[in-house]
Amino acid sequence: MSLSTPPADKPAVISISSHVARGTVGNRAVVFALESLGYPVWSVPTVTLPWHPGHGPSTRIVPDDAAFAAFCADLARAPWLGEVGGIITGYFGAPAQVKAAAGLIDAVKRANPRAVYLCDPVLGDGGEAGGRLYQPAALLEAIRDHLIGRADIAVPNRFELEFLTGLEFSDNAQLVEGASALGPARVVVTSAFPLLRGGIGNLLVEDGRAMLAEHRRIEAVPNGLGDLTGAVFLARTLAGVSGEKALQSTTAAVFEILARTTKRGKDELTLETDAESLKSPMAMVQMRRLAAPGGNRRA
Repeated sequence: MSLSTPPADKPAVISISSHVARGTVGNRAVVFALESLGYPVWSVPTVTLPWHPGHGPSTRIVPDDAAFAAFCADLARAPWLGEVGGIITGYFGAPAQVKAAAGLIDAVKRANPRAVYLCDPVLGDGGEAGGRLYQPAALLEAIRDHLIGRADIAVPNRFELEFLTGLEFSDNAQLVEGASALGPARVVVTSAFPLLRGGIGNLLVEDGRAMLAEHRRIEAVPNGLGDLTGAVFLARTLAGVSGEKALQSTTAAVFEILARTTKRGKDELTLETDAESLKSPMAMVQMRRLAAPGGNRRA
C-alpha cells in the first residue's frame, strides 16, 4: 500500500499500549496527540498503573490473558471496524497480549487493506553505561516475531533496533543498514547518532533513502517521547504527508513540547498546555540526507 495517499476523511486509530492515571506516557500520550490532530481513537489498555514506573514502585494491573484476548476479538468483529485506518502498538503487559493484538491487526487489515500499522517496540533503552531490556524474554521475542513483520512503520530506539536485528551500531551508516534489514517500509530510529555537537535526532529509512532530523540534546527528559513520536508520525502518515516531511514535522513537534516542558521544570510532558505544537510546530530541526545501502525489504 502507499503510505503517502491521504484518506477521504480522518479515520479512527486503534492504540494498544499502557495506561497511567497520572502522566503522559503510553496511551495517555498517544490518544491525546491523535485526537488533538483530529483522529478518533479506540484505546486498548495493556496494563494500568498509577504513574510511570520511573517515578517509583506502584500497583500494576494487567488484564487476564483470556479477557484481553476476548476484548481484542470483540473489536475485531465490531461492525465499525471499517472506520479504522491506523493501528499503533506500544508497551505490552504480558506476552500473550501480543498474539491477541496481532489478530486484531490482521482483522483491521482485512476490513481496510489501506490501514497503516505502526509498531513502537517498547523493549528497553540505552545509555552511556549500556542498554537494558525491561521486558521478559518471551515478550521481547513475541514482538520481534509477530509484530515487526506485520508493521508498515516501526519506531525503535537505537538500543531496541540492536535487539531486533542482533547487530551492534556505532554510527548512523550502521543504523541505516540495520533499519533497512528490519522489514517495515518505513523505519524511524529515535536517538540516532548526532552529527551536530550536542545534538540528537531521528533517522528515517525508506525506499532506499535515509534522512536525519536533528536538534539540540536536552538532558534529564520526561518519559513518553517515544510514544508521542510514534503517534505524531502515524498521524502525519495518515494525512498523506511524505516520509521526509513527516520526519521533520514530527521531530519539530516533539522537540518543541519537550523544550517547553523542561523549561517549566515539569516531570511529565505538558501536552495539555502545548497541544498547538502538535499541529503547527515552530521549532527548527536540521535535516540531512544520508547514504543508504538499498531499499527496505517490503514495498
